[in-house]
Amino acid sequence: MQFRQKALSKLQSPEELDLPVRLARPQGRLVLAVTFLVMVAAAYWALTGSVSASQSAPGVLSGPEGGYVLESPVTGQVTRLLAAEGDSLAPGAPLLLVATDEGDQEVAAVAGGRVTTLIAREGSVLTAGDEVATLEHEPQGDQPLIAVLYLPGDGASAIPVGARVDLDVQSAPREQFGVLHGRVQAVGGAQTPEQLAGFLGDAQLAASFAEEGNPVPVVVELETAGDTESGYRWSSAEGPPFALDSRTPVTGTIRLSEQRPVDWLLP
Repeated sequence: MQFRQKALSKLQSPEELDLPVRLARPQGRLVLAVTFLVMVAAAYWALTGSVSASQSAPGVLSGPEGGYVLESPVTGQVTRLLAAEGDSLAPGAPLLLVATDEGDQEVAAVAGGRVTTLIAREGSVLTAGDEVATLEHEPQGDQPLIAVLYLPGDGASAIPVGARVDLDVQSAPREQFGVLHGRVQAVGGAQTPEQLAGFLGDAQLAASFAEEGNPVPVVVELETAGDTESGYRWSSAEGPPFALDSRTPVTGTIRLSEQRPVDWLLP
């Protein structure tokens, strides 16, 4: 009862009516101003800024025509190697000599090309159909290398032709030489390990790319440059001081189309 009487007394004779009412403290106004500026900056970025999506995939440098695996047509023991890795052979040129029950026979490079890997060695015993070497088809004229990246089938549908690609080259560390530049030239269809091996000329490499199912090849055209030792354009000024070899492993980062953040909010 005592408290109620005091409250009524307070209402009947209000005090401090002549004092201004403080709506907000200075600290509160500062927080409000900062919040407003952040919202304005976020709105400006959403309207004018851009976000670039990317997708990475493993791959390999290759000649434009790819390679093939050479198999022995005979059974016997290798007695002599007639070519070395890196040699360029004409179609039908002998690669190695095999002692068979019918005498010594040559195993020839059927389609010719550059020997990239010699699987057979002197003394090796071969059965008809065994792999003896991998060869790369020789480019016509002065054709540059390409890069072929292998993506899972469900991840390649969004890759546009012409997209920029940055390539980390295993033989040229990124920290020292930067990345190799290129653009998507073509996106193929899903390929079986047998089809991959037919192009790569390496069944083991083909199997590694097909571990998660039949991959889709993305062909990347490398950007050339006349003022670098490699003949290609890099993110660094000069790139590595040596030429690039086919079959060099790479990892490509494909730059997909850029989007404004506000597009995510619009239907």
